Amino acid sequence: MHIDELEQVEKPGWKLFVDGAANMNSIGIGVVLISETGHHYPVTAQLHFYCTNNMADYEACILGLRLAVDMGVQEVLVLGDSDLLVHQIQGEWETRDLKLILYRQCLQVLCQRSQSIEFRNIPRIHNEVADALAILVPMLHHTDKAYMDPLQIQVHDQHA
Repeated sequence: MHIDELEQVEKPGWKLFVDGAANMNSIGIGVVLISETGHHYPVTAQLHFYCTNNMADYEACILGLRLAVDMGVQEVLVLGDSDLLVHQIQGEWETRDLKLILYRQCLQVLCQRSQSIEFRNIPRIHNEVADALAILVPMLHHTDKAYMDPLQIQVHDQHA
């Protein structure tokens, strides 16, 4: 099942797919905010500071929610493949790692700026675009560290 198929199964409304990817060489985060009409707003960032995989997932979620808040989105379904993040922000799991406590608090403050934010864990295969953005951005070397022209992805259903 891909994002488009998942959109049809879920209730209508704004959806936010988030993912972070940390490895020995670099850290990337990717988010895709999808409007009620199906317009996709992909955003990605490369992180230049120490970050675990869990911290990268929190960074991605914060980036995505800030985007949603800045766009005036009042109701959003946040979808990510991090069990830890989803259960911690829902209060089902305790946040013991000191590195994650401030991230959780930041997310809670962001959540108060919207009417309704729901978090849901999804399998990684359903989070493929955010995952691909998180993996792709560390591979790109761009001279301007603050901005890169938007990446456009086209789907063709016949040969060129």
